[in-house]
Amino acid sequence: MPLSNGKVDFAWTAAVGPALARATAVKLEDGVLIVEATSEQWTREVRRSSSLILERLQSLLGDDAITRIDMRRTPICNLKSEI
Repeated sequence: MPLSNGKVDFAWTAAVGPALARATAVKLEDGVLIVEATSEQWTREVRRSSSLILERLQSLLGDDAITRIDMRRTPICNLKSEI
């Protein structure tokens, strides 16, 4: 059974904290978590911490739920409306 968007969002916030969660939007596609960030700084932060974030997400959602994290940069005005 696929994970709901709400469950993925909740796990993302728990894994990265509220500040980073507010600066990003996430969408799960075939085991790949697509993360869009509002700035290059947040993009770098997610990339730098991606192995720890992935480990946390897997502990919350199951080892097979998310296999990798892909980053995308998007303008803030498009962030929440696209995902």
